[in-house]
Amino acid sequence: MAARLTSLDLVNKCDAFPDPEKDPVGYAAQFENIYTLVWQDEAAGTVPIGYMPRSVLELLMATPVDIRGEVDVDTSNKTVTLFRGPQTEEERTKHVARLTDYWRQNKTFRILKGWRNEMWPVYGNNGEVLFSMERAAMGMFGTMRYGVHLSAFVRGRTDNSEYDLRIWVPKRSIKKSTYPGMLDNTVAGGLMTDENPFECIIREADEEASLPEDLVRKQARFAGLVTYIYITDERSGGEEGLIYPECQWVYDLELPADQSVIPEPKDGEVESFSLCTVEEIKEQLAAGRWKPNCALVMLDFFVRHRIITPEDDPYYDDIVHRVHRKMPFPGPHQQGY
Repeated sequence: MAARLTSLDLVNKCDAFPDPEKDPVGYAAQFENIYTLVWQDEAAGTVPIGYMPRSVLELLMATPVDIRGEVDVDTSNKTVTLFRGPQTEEERTKHVARLTDYWRQNKTFRILKGWRNEMWPVYGNNGEVLFSMERAAMGMFGTMRYGVHLSAFVRGRTDNSEYDLRIWVPKRSIKKSTYPGMLDNTVAGGLMTDENPFECIIREADEEASLPEDLVRKQARFAGLVTYIYITDERSGGEEGLIYPECQWVYDLELPADQSVIPEPKDGEVESFSLCTVEEIKEQLAAGRWKPNCALVMLDFFVRHRIITPEDDPYYDDIVHRVHRKMPFPGPHQQGY
């Protein structure tokens, strides 16, 4: 029987990149096999925008120069500069698309089997979009990824629960290429270039859970940002060891206690929804049934609703700190939404 996971175990599984202040030895060791992707900004100078594993860099350098363009590798500082030839955002986006599509056509990376035709932004030092990139390709460059998560809940104590709320928990489709069959937040999705987070959660709430737009627009409440740096494993649908610095806009949605509105699968992403007590979710988390970043978002929900407190969880301070980790790259997460 597998060991039960603590809240700290759940945090560590998602926020897996060592903290330079708390774990300088582990942080230094991590950089033995990664290069920092940088952008040359006229005012700010060299700006880090991503973490590229050595294995990806080697395949990048093996790509024909007319596809990848000029690449500047500084082996002493372990930095990589690319995509700086084109002068406009549109030109750079086309350059990136040419490279990533070449990799896709040549089956260079397994993760590109999950090509989604969704363009995600990469930001510069002043919040400007440097270029956009296919969602499935972001992991090769280790750039910031953005998304939205919503937890839908109902109030009303049940006979077997000490807490005054229950939460709608979806089970991911077994056909999904990433984390099939695992448990998730009620609604979640990626944030495309120029997409407003709130409009994104409304779109995803309809597509994934059949939730009425007018209700979500009136009742959903922004609850803050959750940030972490994930390192992919065998369940991520591609290469292991890719680095995902991520920021999620988090929303809460209270639904009617009489269940006159319930989430229902719509686009095939979700197999089913279950209305779970807090105790049931704690057991699911401890058993490792939740998708790693969704477990982190749920821990944040528990902290905000005082389901987890300093008195009953010895890792409370770690949770609070790690779900709001300082990110090493620029982007809208710095604007303090």
